[in-house]
Amino acid sequence: MSANGKPLLGFVHKLPSGTAPGNSGKTHCPSCLGLFQAPRLLPCLHTVCTKCLEQLEPFSVVDIRGGDSDTSSEGSMFQELKPRSMQPQIGILCPVCDAQVDLPKGGVKALTIDHLAMNDVMLESLRGEGQGLVCDLCSDREVEKRCQTCKANLCHFCCQAHRRQKKTTYHTMVDLKDLKGYSRIGKPIPCPTHPTEELSLFCERCDRPVCRDCVVGEHREHPCDFTSNVIHKHGDSVREILRGTQPHVEALEEALVQIKDLSSALQERVEAVAADIRTFSEGYIKAIQEHRDKLLKQLDDIRAQKENSLHLQKAQLEQLLADMRTGVEFTEHLLTSGSDLEILITKGVVVERLRKLNKIEYSVRPGVNDKIYFSPQEKAGQCRGYEVYDLHRAREKQTASFTVLCKDATGENMGRGGDNIRVAVVPKDKKDSPVRTVVQDNKDGTYFVSYTPKEPGLYTVWVCVKDQHVQGSPFTVTVRRKHRPHTGVFHCCTFCSSGGQKTARCACGGTMPGGYQGCGHGHKGHPGRPHWSCCGKFTEKSECTNTSGQSTPRSLLRTVAL
Repeated sequence: MSANGKPLLGFVHKLPSGTAPGNSGKTHCPSCLGLFQAPRLLPCLHTVCTKCLEQLEPFSVVDIRGGDSDTSSEGSMFQELKPRSMQPQIGILCPVCDAQVDLPKGGVKALTIDHLAMNDVMLESLRGEGQGLVCDLCSDREVEKRCQTCKANLCHFCCQAHRRQKKTTYHTMVDLKDLKGYSRIGKPIPCPTHPTEELSLFCERCDRPVCRDCVVGEHREHPCDFTSNVIHKHGDSVREILRGTQPHVEALEEALVQIKDLSSALQERVEAVAADIRTFSEGYIKAIQEHRDKLLKQLDDIRAQKENSLHLQKAQLEQLLADMRTGVEFTEHLLTSGSDLEILITKGVVVERLRKLNKIEYSVRPGVNDKIYFSPQEKAGQCRGYEVYDLHRAREKQTASFTVLCKDATGENMGRGGDNIRVAVVPKDKKDSPVRTVVQDNKDGTYFVSYTPKEPGLYTVWVCVKDQHVQGSPFTVTVRRKHRPHTGVFHCCTFCSSGGQKTARCACGGTMPGGYQGCGHGHKGHPGRPHWSCCGKFTEKSECTNTSGQSTPRSLLRTVAL
C-alpha cells in the first residue's frame, strides 16, 4: 500500500510447468535463522535482516600518528578499534563471511534492500497456506485472497469491503492457493524520496532508478529512460563481468582438487618413508631405538610443516572460492529471477563485488611438494658400538669440528699431548683442492680439529696418528648447504610485535577481525604458541624454511582455523 492508502500496482511471473516455485535457501536469515525481516544486501552479497545487522557490535578505524599528519616513511600508522561514539566512520563484520562492511551515513537502514529476498519470503509464506502474511489494508488479519488488479493481499473482511466499493467492485480476486505456482509475486517498489510514486525510470547520469517526480525535480535535465528500455544494456554489463568471474571459480575448484591429491600423495610418501626407516632399524632395535625415534620425529616435523602449508593454502582457496560462489550464485539468481527494476537497484553492489573478487591474485598450483627422503648412507658417528645414520653432518662455509681421543694399548686415555696428528678433508669428486684444517693439541690426549668446507657435497676425512689411520678412517662426511637464520621475529603474535599495525603479516596464516592482516593471540588462525613470523616454526632455535627471506604472502585469507 502507498502512503495515501491506495494499493500500488504489482507484477506476477508464472513459472514453467513442472518447475518448483521459490527457493527456501533464499528466505531465511543466516544470523537469526528466521524468515527475512526487512532484508539488507551487504557489499559481500550476503543478505541479513535489518534487526540482526543493528544488533552487531560496530567498530571504527582510527589513524593514530605522531605530530602532524605527515605520512613520511619514518612515521608509523596504527589502526585500532574505538567505541562508536568517538568516530564518524562506522563499520561492522558480515556475520556470514567476516567481511568488513563500511556503513553509509544513514547506518544499516541506508544499505540496499534485497527486494529479491522479500519476494522469496512472500512465496514461502504462500506455500504455507498464507501463514505469516497479514492483510495489506487492516494489517491485522491473515490473508485469504489477493486482488490481481491492485496487487494487494486482503483478509476476508477487507475483501468484502473491497468488492462493495464502486472503484474496486470489478477487480479480480484470486485465492492464495492459486498463486503457489508463481515465481514472482510482489509489489512495485516505491521511490524512497517520493513514497507515493513508483520507481519506473532510470537516471543514466546518477546510475540509479528514479520516479516521475524525481525526473522533474532533482534529476531535471538528466538523461532518463524507462527501466524496460535500459535493462538490456545494464543487464548485459552484469552478465559480461559474470562471465569473467566463472572461470575463476573453475580454476579454484581445480586447484583444490590438486591440493587434495597432493595431500594424499604426501601422506602416502610419509608412510612409505616411515616404513623404510622402521625396516632399516630392525637389525639395531636395541642399540638405536632412541636414534630411530629422533629420525621419526624429524620426519613428523617435516610432515607437519608441509601439511600446515597445504592447509593454509587450502583455507585461502576455499575462502576465495566461497566468496566467488556467493557472487556467482547471487548474480545468477538476480539475472534469472529478478525483475528489471531489482536488477538495476542491485547492479552497483553486484558489479563492485565481482570486480574486487576478480582482482584478487591466487595460485592454482600447490606451493608444497611431497619430496621427502631417507639417506642411510650418511654417517652419524657411533651409538653403543653400532654405526648409525643421520640426515646431515656439516654445513657449507661454516666451521665444523671433531675431537680425536688417543688411548694406550690398555684402552686408558693417554692424558698427554705431543703426538703427530695428521688430518685431511678432501672432496670426493676431487675437483676441488683439500680443505684447510686446523689441529689443536689440548695437551691431555685430545686433539681438536676444525675445518670450513666451501661447497656442499661428499667429503673424505683422513685422520692419522703417527702415520697410521685411526679406527674407521677414512670417514665420509656429507656437507649440506649453509644454515638459514630466521629473518623475522619469534613472537606471540604480529599485533603485539608490530605495535598494532594492520598491514603486519605472519607466516602462521592467522588474522584478526576488523581488517588486521596478521595474527593476534586468541583469534582465528593463531597457532596457540610462540612462533617465527618469517616461516611459522614453533622452535626458537631452528633453521628458517622461508627461502625468500620475507614473510609468506597471504593476500587471500581473512581468517584461518588451524
